[in-house]
Amino acid sequence: RALMEEPALETILSCLGRLEEAGFAAYAVGGCVRDSLLGLVPHDYDLCTNARPEDIRRVFSHHGLVLAGEKHGTVGVITENGVVEITSFRTEGGYQDNRHPDWVEFVDRIEDDLARRDFTVNAMMQDVLTGEIVDYFGGAADLQAGVLRHVEETTFVEDPLRVFRAAQFAARFGFSVAEETMTLCSRLDVSRLPGERVF
Repeated sequence: RALMEEPALETILSCLGRLEEAGFAAYAVGGCVRDSLLGLVPHDYDLCTNARPEDIRRVFSHHGLVLAGEKHGTVGVITENGVVEITSFRTEGGYQDNRHPDWVEFVDRIEDDLARRDFTVNAMMQDVLTGEIVDYFGGAADLQAGVLRHVEETTFVEDPLRVFRAAQFAARFGFSVAEETMTLCSRLDVSRLPGERVF
């Protein structure tokens, strides 16, 4: 199943193809995979890869690049269809300033990257070239059941914004929130979150 309509699909396939030709694994990840499985056309597309930021810069050296997020592993590639964000597989620490992760560590294993994500329905990757879905945490089953469930307790509670994300996704898709996830949400202090993140 195609994740998106032309011409954006060709742009994404081109970026993925360039990474794979250079010897790296590359996937679509998160909301675009979720929306595709729901039969919706995604509005944005995030790619992830085992390439490090310096590798991404090298592979796309003939493109304009947006490097504002590079220290967190994200390089934006400027294409005729807009900026495609490509992020290295990573794990990260808590959000002591309620705005940015305390640290980011690049990793090689897909499952380590997916384990840091908020909900199982957002913790899936897809190889757009083959259609294969990578789903270590039961996201497809939760999507079919209409349930929002956190991936891992230790990482979920590090960012209080996830309380609002739970409400947003529940309202947008008509999902229920798993009891254990609701319990975690009730423990989080959202009072110090910056207004722009809540917005």
